[in-house]
Amino acid sequence: MRQIILGRTKLSVGASSFGALPIQRLSKEEASYLLRLAYEKGMNYFDTAYSYTDSEEKIGLALSDVRDKIVISTKSGASDRETLVKHAEESLRRLKTDYIDILQLHNPKTVPLEGDELYEGLLDLKKRGIIRFIGYTNHSSQRAEQAVRSGLYDTIQYPFSYLSSDREIKLYELARNSDVGFIAMKALSGGLISNATGAKAFFNTLPFAVPIWGIQRERELMEFICLEEDPPRYDDDMKTLIEREKKELSGSFCRACGYCMPCPVGIDITLSARMKLLLSRMPYEQFMNEHTMERMLRVNDCKNCRKCVERCPYGLDTPSHLKENLAYYLDFAEKYKSNEKN
Repeated sequence: MRQIILGRTKLSVGASSFGALPIQRLSKEEASYLLRLAYEKGMNYFDTAYSYTDSEEKIGLALSDVRDKIVISTKSGASDRETLVKHAEESLRRLKTDYIDILQLHNPKTVPLEGDELYEGLLDLKKRGIIRFIGYTNHSSQRAEQAVRSGLYDTIQYPFSYLSSDREIKLYELARNSDVGFIAMKALSGGLISNATGAKAFFNTLPFAVPIWGIQRERELMEFICLEEDPPRYDDDMKTLIEREKKELSGSFCRACGYCMPCPVGIDITLSARMKLLLSRMPYEQFMNEHTMERMLRVNDCKNCRKCVERCPYGLDTPSHLKENLAYYLDFAEKYKSNEKN
């Protein structure tokens, strides 16, 4: 697999890498099989987080015997030094390793700088040999830019895809020019991008960016492996397709990052706030059932407490999105039932 040097870390990682959030949904046996297959097919970089339930443990079970041949990054959402150290030590145990290649701060609301107890804790972990490099993840382009400009972080992880704005493209350029490794999460924009070929063609034009594909199924893994073996061209047809997609999805839409959750009244926001897009971009039959209807109708319980608005890193007016998407879904479902009768 083509390798990318991850900025000043000088770590050599696969141009397609493994995002290990989805393996939480798999059994240990299923996850071990998938992780091992990814390694055997050439993936050598695996990204996880302390908060991803048993994801770290599954990586440890599947790959501890090839630890010296892979790169592992994990994340801590700690807000103080003591918790950060506890998270790092627990991650070592789960991953069955004695060091972490990159420990990243997990979407903090600030950018810890020198003198901050959190950043000093990272430096101490590095001095002790527990971590090799220091990373920062965020959904705010402003904070991501600040982290890169600070010169204190070796890598930045940010939502990035062919739907990214001009400002986000400039963030990539800033990281490249600053020799800060650029890790692209949500490279399929939370499932809204169904064209993996186009996504891979886009990333092939950005040789400094490392996409970590969220992988849950063998067919998903093999699709990315095949795209590495036979790289798609970023030609005029591909550019036209991507521009059409960007136009369709321009403006405010839910990226399914999940930071608005949990909802106090149990609304599944990441489903309900983007249902209109899901119906237009995925096989809609999977949403035409009583279970999905029940989940969508919970939108009627919204108290407009606006906790979701406070948490949204993209500044969305989530309650309005919920109501709009529910109305669209109910109309769509009614037409679907009518067509089924006929």
